[in-house]
Amino acid sequence: MAQAQANNQTGEPKVYQPNFKNTEITEFINTVGKNLRRTIIVDPNVRGKITIRSYDPLNEQQYYQFFLNVLQVYDFAVVEMPNGILKVVRSKDAKASNIPVVEGTKFNGDEMITRVMPVYNVPVRELAPILRQLNDQQGGGNVVSHDPSNVMMLTGRAAVVNRLVEIIERVDRAGDEEVEVVKLKYASASEMVRIIESISNSAGNQAAGGKSTPRVVADDRTNSVIVSGDVKARQRLINLIERMDQELETSGNTRVIFLNYAKAEDLVKVLQGVSASIQAETQQGGGQQTRRSGGSNRDVSIDAHEDSNSLVITAEPDMMRSLEEVIRQLDVRRAQVQVEAIIVEVSEGDGVTLGVQWVSEEGGGTQFNNGVIPVGGLGVALREAEDRTVQRSTVTANGEVVQSEETIEGNLTPLAQLLGGANGMIAGIIENGWGAVVQAVSNDTNSNILATPHLTTMDNEEAFFIVGQEVPIITGTSTGDNNSNPFQTVDRQEVGIKLKVTPQINEGDAVQMTIEQEVSSVSGATAVDISINKREIKTTVIVDDGGTIVLGGLIDDDVQESVSKVPLLGDIPILGHLFKSTSTTKRKRNLMVFLRPTIVRDGVTMNKISHKKYNFMRAQQLMRQAQGVPLMPNTTGPGLPAWDDALTLPPSFDDYIKEQEEQ
Repeated sequence: MAQAQANNQTGEPKVYQPNFKNTEITEFINTVGKNLRRTIIVDPNVRGKITIRSYDPLNEQQYYQFFLNVLQVYDFAVVEMPNGILKVVRSKDAKASNIPVVEGTKFNGDEMITRVMPVYNVPVRELAPILRQLNDQQGGGNVVSHDPSNVMMLTGRAAVVNRLVEIIERVDRAGDEEVEVVKLKYASASEMVRIIESISNSAGNQAAGGKSTPRVVADDRTNSVIVSGDVKARQRLINLIERMDQELETSGNTRVIFLNYAKAEDLVKVLQGVSASIQAETQQGGGQQTRRSGGSNRDVSIDAHEDSNSLVITAEPDMMRSLEEVIRQLDVRRAQVQVEAIIVEVSEGDGVTLGVQWVSEEGGGTQFNNGVIPVGGLGVALREAEDRTVQRSTVTANGEVVQSEETIEGNLTPLAQLLGGANGMIAGIIENGWGAVVQAVSNDTNSNILATPHLTTMDNEEAFFIVGQEVPIITGTSTGDNNSNPFQTVDRQEVGIKLKVTPQINEGDAVQMTIEQEVSSVSGATAVDISINKREIKTTVIVDDGGTIVLGGLIDDDVQESVSKVPLLGDIPILGHLFKSTSTTKRKRNLMVFLRPTIVRDGVTMNKISHKKYNFMRAQQLMRQAQGVPLMPNTTGPGLPAWDDALTLPPSFDDYIKEQEEQ
């Protein structure tokens, strides 16, 4: 008969004292579910009778654990579902049910749980067979190992699983190898590691008990040796390192250091300054370093070998380590900067001239400076162009005087010279020895200059670019004695588009650039020499990597009007235009400069940029080849080869001759 007592007095927790004698297990389960107010589903295979009695009162939590313990004794298990319902099944069937996956020691009874345990230092494939022997496999326990992630998956009753987890933690901790750092005083860390590894390889010693061989790694930055492995093997190596880390018997040593990126001659001055500073600090520190080395000779010799780009240094060990550290930090691949510039200048000008001038056959007339043709000379040219009749007297042999007329053709050369320099429209009329000339000129000038120079230079290195020509400028004139052998001194000045850039890469992706940009051109000749138009920008800017900045611009809009007229007559309304000449000129220029820097830190980025520019030029050549050569249809224009990693170079002379013979 099953008995259960509960204290239901108000304000006090419930107390249970189970007493079941020869009771069906299903009735026991129903009684516990009723007391705990839990829904319990019983598997049909759960059968049998139980006899149990508790002489101590149990609270609700103890009563539930008592329920789990009883079922475990009779080889049954409880599986709690996510909705709170309990299922009672046979223990061997529990591992295939929805057992919760937990972490930590939340459960420590006979609940069925699953835990996933990562293992860091021991292979799980070696640990799994041992854990299977300790797990209750007959009672639904299971141990599964996952080799790729080195993880153990444990299923079983909470108390058993927690015990297996504790065993794994202890075994995993015992296999962990500690690391010690040994700082050297005299020897070099890399040289010490080389010696130890040579000894280990020659001896072929393997740590006893299947433990891994101790490892040593050199840290040149701190001149230390990092030792890892078993305690005894690690201590044996540390003792060996300490015994070998002794002071040299000589006062110095010599090393040859080959450089990868820096120039040897550039580093010599830097290293000499560093060594002098270290020596000064040592002397101020009371000569401790001198006493340790056993002498007072601290001379340092640093020389550069340019052919092999190497440094030859003779110094004491501590000084040698300091200099090697400086070399290691300076001998690095320097970043480069590609500067793409766009220089655009748009210029346009318009001019209009309109004037009326009067002329006389006798050579007189008005003359305006802004006129197209000098009409004073035009009158003379017109008179010279007309045919003239000349009376001539001829004396015969008999002494008679004979009068005759001779027509002389006009000279058209002066008129042709004047009209040859005419520009625009000229219309005129001549009547009774007087003439009028109407002059109308309109001109339009447009100019569009575009330059896109690309520069690639090292960090903090100046780059210069120019596209133009060298123009001779007279700088002086000299003559010899008595004005004999005169000669002139001439200097050549660069005229065109110039760009000078010195980039400096700041921390991050910003570039500071010192820029000198100039656009110049020859404007014309003067009474002394030629005149040069020049527009120049000098500035220092900071631009982000890949950003674009406008350096500066010149916007010039100039309108000029010139009026030449006859006094009084030119002021008459409307009719005054017959006695004046008007010239209007308008000029507008717009100059803009754009810059975009790109930081290149590795060869891959530089190769991509070069590939892009190379394909651009090749596309231009392919387009020209498709168009063909005018008047030469069978001629193929030159073209670059297709880009690949190994750029194809032109063939040698022998290869070219061989290829021609094979054809």
